Amino acid sequence: MDENARTGTQAWRLAPATRAGTIEGFADRVSAVAGDRVGLFVSTTEPAFRVEAYRMGFYQGLGARRVWASGPIPGVEQGRPHRQPGTNMVEAPWSKSVDIDVDSSWPPGVYLLKLAADGVAQRYVPLTIRDDGSTAALVVQSSVTTWQAYNQWGGYSLYEGGSGSGSFERRARVVSFDRPYARGDGAADFIGLELPLVAMAESLGLDVTYWTDVDLHARPELLTRHRALLSLGHDEYWTRAMRDGAENARDHGVNLAFLGSNAVFRQIRLEPSPLGADRREVGYKSATADPMRRTHPAEVTVNWREPPVSRPESSLIGQQYECNPVRADMVVADGSAWVFAGTGLHTGDKLSGTIGEEYDRYNPNDPGPDNVQLLAHSPVRCGGRSSFADMTYYSAPSGAGVFASGTNWWVTKLVPACPPGSCPHDPAVIQMTRNLLEAFAVGPAGLAHPSVANYDAVRRRV
Repeated sequence: MDENARTGTQAWRLAPATRAGTIEGFADRVSAVAGDRVGLFVSTTEPAFRVEAYRMGFYQGLGARRVWASGPIPGVEQGRPHRQPGTNMVEAPWSKSVDIDVDSSWPPGVYLLKLAADGVAQRYVPLTIRDDGSTAALVVQSSVTTWQAYNQWGGYSLYEGGSGSGSFERRARVVSFDRPYARGDGAADFIGLELPLVAMAESLGLDVTYWTDVDLHARPELLTRHRALLSLGHDEYWTRAMRDGAENARDHGVNLAFLGSNAVFRQIRLEPSPLGADRREVGYKSATADPMRRTHPAEVTVNWREPPVSRPESSLIGQQYECNPVRADMVVADGSAWVFAGTGLHTGDKLSGTIGEEYDRYNPNDPGPDNVQLLAHSPVRCGGRSSFADMTYYSAPSGAGVFASGTNWWVTKLVPACPPGSCPHDPAVIQMTRNLLEAFAVGPAGLAHPSVANYDAVRRRV
């Protein structure tokens, strides 16, 4: 990729604070195209701040290139968050701080907008620049709905709410993109669970484009223009439109790679906020509590495998989530499989510390394809019982290939976006991922690499 031959920088990294003070912010959209104007909402204790836009990639191992920088912007300490009674939805009713005009000098990719004021702790605002006319082979999808589900900014997420440690009962039933991310210095899970794959794909010069899962929701028909969808480290929350779009694409020969675990586990809905469409994420996690249960039962926000939705994720992925937390070695189940070419791995070999924190398992009794091939079958102990974490692959009737790593930590083992030698990575995982991406970029992988069901043979060896 010519873009990654351009000079990179480590200036995207946050500098340590030298004095007290705060800054944080959010954008009025999760993604944009050239010609869009992105509104940025920032609260700071400082009289002025600056914004720098970094396109994330490999860039000689430095991780980013600076694409744009603002001049000084007046700083304002904005109001407290507003919580909606009943749903416990939290939003930041802030005034806009600055508009950023996205033009052709912003190549498609994942960006971190760095908010900086002299001396105080710096923060990020993530933004994806997409190309809706792209026919690139690979689509890299950021899991912003999952980032938002876990976002505790303002005291409430889809997991807990209230003072102190919070409680599940007081959790939010709706979360909003109209607020900063509390995790990852404002970048949520991007740096840990997504950036290594972005850096690797670009270092290999692969034909890639970028969007978020909200974009798959809004324009699912665009997926059939590509050869593969790459779902990254933690892609748990999906709308019905996302699920239908992915299944339709698979059935038209588009490969799917689930490089994390716990994917497509919970159904959500997206609704508008005052700032735009698809800015509020609904997730009751209960059929009886969801007001749509009688009028639109197929869109009730429960786990996908639960009634009234009853669409187990195994029918798409080939396996499904089982348990967390866990840490274990990955054990190769079929070293002859094409994914292992060039790794030097054989059946029974182990990849240290690759299974975690959540894992998936293949169960032949779950709904799904009958030709699932176990690539790895790894003993784990979770929740007080023994089980197995699996890495799987199956070929669909359309010829599409569907790969699932079965572990959140797969992406963390890839090419690091930092100077060579300064971050841990696993050469075998890197080679397997390269094999996967290069095969999926060609076209329907199942035509060249049909899966071979091997569950019974693998279990006999255990």
